[in-house]
Amino acid sequence: MTPHILTRSLDRAATTFILVVAALGVLIPLSNLLLPQGSLFQVPTYLVALWGKYVCYAILALSIDLIWGYCGILSLGHGAFFALGGYAMGMYLMRQIGSRGVYGNPILPDFMVFLNWDKLPWYWYGFDHFAFAALMVFLVPGLLAFCFGWLAFRSRVTGVYLSIITQAMTYALLLAFFRNDFGFGGNNGLTDFKDILGFNVQAEGTRAALFFLSCVALLIAFFICRAIVTSKLGKVLIAVRDAESRTRFLGYRVESYKLFVFTLSACMAGVAGALYVPQVGIINPSEFAPGNSIEAVIWVAVGGRGTLVGAALGAVVVNYAKTFFTSGPLAPYWLFMLGALFILVTLLLPKGIVGTYNSWRETRRSAAAAADEASAAREDGVAAPKMAE
Repeated sequence: MTPHILTRSLDRAATTFILVVAALGVLIPLSNLLLPQGSLFQVPTYLVALWGKYVCYAILALSIDLIWGYCGILSLGHGAFFALGGYAMGMYLMRQIGSRGVYGNPILPDFMVFLNWDKLPWYWYGFDHFAFAALMVFLVPGLLAFCFGWLAFRSRVTGVYLSIITQAMTYALLLAFFRNDFGFGGNNGLTDFKDILGFNVQAEGTRAALFFLSCVALLIAFFICRAIVTSKLGKVLIAVRDAESRTRFLGYRVESYKLFVFTLSACMAGVAGALYVPQVGIINPSEFAPGNSIEAVIWVAVGGRGTLVGAALGAVVVNYAKTFFTSGPLAPYWLFMLGALFILVTLLLPKGIVGTYNSWRETRRSAAAAADEASAAREDGVAAPKMAE
């Protein structure tokens, strides 16, 4: 009964979400490019990049909601897949710099020349081609998630133990990418990007195009998640979330379902990271920080776990609040405010913003239906049945 009510109640919300994202994906770039600067309706380029970052975070939130809200897998390390996708795109962007770097080396990035590297590492080969980099955006996070999930789910690691080892995974990657001899720029990471597909990454047209592509990716991710959770596969995932042992007893290969959805979620997070990097202009090991993954889980909790729309909404709302409060006198206290927000939502709105709204609407609908039945019974001269005492 629960999955049926959930998917039915989200129809209107899903339609509204699709229309809003599509409208913003078209109107914001057009406003930025066509309207003159200083116009009331002209969106500045820096806001286009900022909202593009929010859209990438919304894709990451969707990927977490798919596994947590519908399969019960609480990953506290999804920032690792986001960062790996970002590094794959960053490596392509670094190869596009060529001889325009500080040291003028046509092959080696500046940080390798500075560290006296004599040749390009083998794992950088192929990243001078966009098609190869795009493939790695999917393949690297997906392969890591598949290997990790196969070992974890096969060993039936669940609950808080799974959350802890996902966090340990992203922390191990954080330490590895901080090393200068790892070949990814160390603490400074990858930056000073010039071009993407031959277009200047700093140009207004490129920024607008990246924002549009981010909105398209968000819609595609939403359609994929929506198709999964409303299908028979989605019903099995919800059964795994609510009663994993019982689902396994019924003959379902629970590990295979969890592995599939976990790998797909990692690929979505990788795409979000790849779109994030050219809009922000940098990728460094701080993206692997466990705190980032925990913060992404808070987005989903605030928006509404198991609603898809709520996950994306929570990502935008929390990050907008972060931008607003960290630019003023409250900046040193933002983490305390974020923690308080999570506690308040957990206590007062355990279903999140969208989940609470859906429950309220269902309650009103049920009350209205009961009132209509009572009214019809009075008109027919038949007393409404009373509850047994």
